[in-house]
Amino acid sequence: MSMAAPGSLLKVEEIQGRGRGMVASQHLKAGQIVLRDSPILLYSALPLITQSSSSTSSASTSCFCDHCFGTLPPSLQGDSSSSTVLCPNCCHHRFCSSSCLSKALNSSHSSWVCQALSRLRANSLLLEQPLERQVQANFLIAAYNLAYISPSDFQIMLSLQGSPDDSTIAAAQFLHPLISSLCSLALISPQNGFSFELTSALLAKDKLNAFGIMQPFSVDNDQRSVRAYGIYPYASFFNHDCLPNACRFDYVDANPPDDSHNTDFIIRMIHDVPQGREICLSYFPVNENYSSRQKGLIEDYGFTCNCDRCNVESNWSDNDSVENNVEDEEEVMDEDQYETMAASDTDNHAHEDNNDFPHAYFFLKYMCDRTNCGGTLAPLPPQGDTPSNVLECNVCGKLKSDDTFDIDEGQDGVSMED
Repeated sequence: MSMAAPGSLLKVEEIQGRGRGMVASQHLKAGQIVLRDSPILLYSALPLITQSSSSTSSASTSCFCDHCFGTLPPSLQGDSSSSTVLCPNCCHHRFCSSSCLSKALNSSHSSWVCQALSRLRANSLLLEQPLERQVQANFLIAAYNLAYISPSDFQIMLSLQGSPDDSTIAAAQFLHPLISSLCSLALISPQNGFSFELTSALLAKDKLNAFGIMQPFSVDNDQRSVRAYGIYPYASFFNHDCLPNACRFDYVDANPPDDSHNTDFIIRMIHDVPQGREICLSYFPVNENYSSRQKGLIEDYGFTCNCDRCNVESNWSDNDSVENNVEDEEEVMDEDQYETMAASDTDNHAHEDNNDFPHAYFFLKYMCDRTNCGGTLAPLPPQGDTPSNVLECNVCGKLKSDDTFDIDEGQDGVSMED
């Protein structure tokens, strides 16, 4: 049985050996926007300890709005305090505008969330825990708050894939008693389903389905951190592939169109795909090496990857890298070979069957070469039947023409319209 995703360009199907996945309902074009998805849950990736300070009346030193997670303007960062952007109750959380504050007080930063986080910040045992445990506490507060403010979205989250394992059960054994002590603060209670088993299940859903919203890209920083995590109900159905045919864009620090939000995800096709083919994202930067990808997949998602790319790279030495092998391939590729591969790029990617180095062309065309980026390039949305020859990086926002000449850099001003 399949379920149509919004817009009916995609459908959710059971795929043998891979679980549920997204499949093209029709021929999809390079650059085509196939999904816009809004989060049903957002929570901070910052540890609780960074949200506290020497003075209980001081504001958080976070550079991000605690509702939309956009980067705060310089005037609102640091120790600056403004009654219009601080939570009037805890004075720990700041917001980019009075509008975001108002929305937060009625949803993500309800009175119970405010009191619960304040109590957790005062819990010395929790503050001694590693970052992962503190962020899991952030998630559980947000999740149980969602159960109260939007029961339907809470049930959607519970329907996503993910079952408790040893790591999530261990986390629940530590965190559930802490959350239980906060139940008197709100309407969440055992009769509303609050239990150790539910806490374990929620942590499992979070582990398998949460998307990281990254901090702004900087060419001087090769270690981007996560500013927030989100549960995106439809985007969570995309399976992983080390050579993805689609990639995710977000414009958290840009001004979105009137009908969308800055935290929406946009999934855009990297190249043409025929009807019936599975649409996949890469769960990691495309330039990560074989051992890093396999380690992350088994630890975070519980599977190993046996795609053509992994089969090739498993035979590389530890000193080999994607970039080095692509450079070598580019040096020996003559003009006729490049044109042949470029032609196959619009012919259902016939070159992917070349097992000698099946991903050489992918990296030559679709991997951003900007320092410390590691992003994936996808064409801008086509105008009618006319494909775009301009590619955009989903990390740094760099625009590049298909003939490799740079056009512009940065995400501001990039059209998000179909």
